[in-house]
Amino acid sequence: GEHVRGLLSTGITSPRKGSDHGDHPPITPMRSASEAELGSEGWKIFSLVTENFIASLSPDCSYEKVDITFTIGEEEFTCTGSKVIDPGFTAVLHWQKMEDSLPPVQFVKGARYRTREPRLTQKATSPPGYLTESELITLMEKHGIGTDASIPVHINNICVRNFVTIGSGRRLIPNTLGILLVHGYQRIDPDLVKPSMRSEIEKQFDLIASGRANFDLVLAHAVSAFQAKYKYFVENTDYMDQLFELSFTKLSETGKSLSKCGRCTRYMKLISQKPMRLHCKNCEATYKLPQGGSIKLYQGNTCPLDQFELVVYNAGGKSFILCPYCYNFPEIEDMAQSSGCNKCPHPTCPNAAPQLSVTSCQTCDEGDLVLDPNSGPTWRMSCNELKCTCVVKIFAGAVRVAVSPDADCDTCGSSILTVEFNPDKTPFKDAVSKITGCVICHPELSPLVELSRQQFKRRRKPRNKEEALDQYF
Repeated sequence: GEHVRGLLSTGITSPRKGSDHGDHPPITPMRSASEAELGSEGWKIFSLVTENFIASLSPDCSYEKVDITFTIGEEEFTCTGSKVIDPGFTAVLHWQKMEDSLPPVQFVKGARYRTREPRLTQKATSPPGYLTESELITLMEKHGIGTDASIPVHINNICVRNFVTIGSGRRLIPNTLGILLVHGYQRIDPDLVKPSMRSEIEKQFDLIASGRANFDLVLAHAVSAFQAKYKYFVENTDYMDQLFELSFTKLSETGKSLSKCGRCTRYMKLISQKPMRLHCKNCEATYKLPQGGSIKLYQGNTCPLDQFELVVYNAGGKSFILCPYCYNFPEIEDMAQSSGCNKCPHPTCPNAAPQLSVTSCQTCDEGDLVLDPNSGPTWRMSCNELKCTCVVKIFAGAVRVAVSPDADCDTCGSSILTVEFNPDKTPFKDAVSKITGCVICHPELSPLVELSRQQFKRRRKPRNKEEALDQYF
């Protein structure tokens, strides 16, 4: 616009040398663009980059400061104001624009003026507001904490861990947990909450990167310092416990009894507050659970490996059975952590994948569609990959659906299912109430599935229990 044309005619101002953080060169606009070309969000980013670039080539903002000193009786007063002479770069960066703030009267040095009305106003100072994300980022950069890549991760972590919540204006509001942690650290070891500690570590990293410090020496020094602090902290955790007891209920006194612990056979309590988990008061053990859904007991059945009672997780229509202990500490080598029974390779457990797996998932390339035995009469299969949202509705209204793990379809390799309806509500021909066949290939079963045959993938699974045992062991 007009500002840029003025720069081209008068010449640009050489930008000041900035601070090189070593992550990437300055972001520079390369050509003009329009909002229609970039979209609403893209246009905002482009405008921010372009305005900052133009401002870096603009002259300084110059203004005149006016200080007026006068006396009333024996008391001396000062009045300060300013007048903008040349807006400079603030003509582009409008949020940094200065306004004239001259006194309403043009005073003359040495002149005497009549006091119109003496007035005494009583006010109180107010505490500073909560930090915004941008203010926190500025402070982290000032103290040398993190990089452009890691700073957003740090901020996300304190939100996810419930230390702060984000309020209006992107302000970070400390939660009770975060406040207590800071007070506890300050009471035990103030260095743990001072920015200087993390900043010193970052400086040591920079020295290693520039070849001015030895990696092994820096590592040994850092490990030694943190080991000493950790030992001291553990020896003085009573201070932290005292603070938490004033504001929080003990974990053993919260929640409601749900399922039995496989170690002591006592009931564990379900803690529904985030993060949702099970806690055994007798064993003083806590077991994490999948988040974002509901948990209930599964028919009182127990895991054959550890005797923990099984529970059912349900979220958005997708549910699966899980063992609290196996979910946290898998006892089978090929079973990943945070897996439910629908991924357990146990060859004989009736709730494990070999007994309930039907066919390969048509949405992802990793999971299998597993029958949900707890879903009747609105039966469904769901992918046993937790991140996959595939759910397939099957045989609505059936009184029984069962997988035959030892029988597979010769055409597609899927497991054979047995489906049974009430005789007066059967959808099968000739009033047949029970059919055994492939969910994909059988002419009377496949129409009762919400996905067509073309959407299923051919699978390869053990042909019989002996082959499953071979894979297991």
